[in-house]
Amino acid sequence: MKRRITAAILAAVMMLSLGGCSGTGSQGMENMSFDEMKEAAKGTTVTFYGWGGDDKLNQWLDDVFAPVMKEKYDITMERVPMDIDQVLSQLTGEIQAGEKDGSIDMIWINGENFQSAKENNMLYGPFTDKLPNFNDYVDGDSEDVTMDFAYPIEGYEAPYGKAQVVMVADLAVTPDVPESAQALMEFVQKYPGKVTYPALPDFTGSAFVRNIIYEICGYEQFMDMEADKETVRAAVAPAMEYLRELNPYLWNQGVTFPDSSTTVDNMFADGELVMNMTYGAYDVALNIEDGKYTDTTETFQFDKGTIGNTNFMAIAANSGNKAGAMVAINEMLSPEIQADRYEKLRVIPVLDNEKLSDEQKAAFDRVDLGKGTIPQDELLSKRLPEMPAQLVPIIEEIWAEEVVGK
Repeated sequence: MKRRITAAILAAVMMLSLGGCSGTGSQGMENMSFDEMKEAAKGTTVTFYGWGGDDKLNQWLDDVFAPVMKEKYDITMERVPMDIDQVLSQLTGEIQAGEKDGSIDMIWINGENFQSAKENNMLYGPFTDKLPNFNDYVDGDSEDVTMDFAYPIEGYEAPYGKAQVVMVADLAVTPDVPESAQALMEFVQKYPGKVTYPALPDFTGSAFVRNIIYEICGYEQFMDMEADKETVRAAVAPAMEYLRELNPYLWNQGVTFPDSSTTVDNMFADGELVMNMTYGAYDVALNIEDGKYTDTTETFQFDKGTIGNTNFMAIAANSGNKAGAMVAINEMLSPEIQADRYEKLRVIPVLDNEKLSDEQKAAFDRVDLGKGTIPQDELLSKRLPEMPAQLVPIIEEIWAEEVVGK
């Protein structure tokens, strides 16, 4: 999910004339019960395409989720690591070529990628109403489930996990962590060359910049803002000025920025940087347990809050195994799997606690989130909404024009 669909891909997609096409066999799918889907999916393979940069997640998918799917449903899960722009490029090519049984089944997706794919008839749906676990355990009326970066989902993707931006510091090195944009300015001046953020459009770098915009400009005005570049440019001008003022004190004086959040994370772990940022609110605990971070490393938030969102699973419009994909997505929404992800990956669950039995609640309650984390109640109390998807690439363009090397 780290990169997004490019203008060239979008241009190609816009030429598609699929109308309301949902891929081969969608009429049959609509009339199938879930039990019939499970039967149809026996002995098949489901491909799951998505960003492959998280080694712990990759291992969990391969060593935990895939065996469950094989044992319970006789479905083979094939994980295909690929940046989202490449996924959508491949999907576009297959649809243009008329491939009705495409290679892509499930897709890890959200934000403007989802909006682009949905608007250009690249996804199958709606399908979430056919999933028993979605109906039984997910709050289908929550904005976390009905909207993706302020864009209506309408049943075309199912929640996978929740994320929220946090900053990271080793308190033994920098006990004075910043709790506001102004404090961050003082922080970078105190530690010149030791702070930076990933170059946009890296997913985490982009979220960090949007958080700065929220800090300085507020967020309410953006919720219904027209996707007009000059309108957005005027609205974010104070934040762009602030980011330019940060530059002289950043790593490499803000002339360039690291290419990815993975690079920034490694620079922080190696001591080259004194601050990191991540969408994984509880990643610090895992990194402490693995010995990558020191025991004195902790997460922190700005007092005004940090951006949170939900990431999702979708199904390709021309998937050759829609039944298998739906069975896999349904299983991913089971309380047992969500609790296991919470424990082993520290991913914020997507299930509605009020819909769980006491025994199911206990499985989540007994998870020890580990060292260096913000308590979940406190974290979520400072959760800010994502910007509308169509504004994100505009902000990334403005940042590239007005901040880099300035």
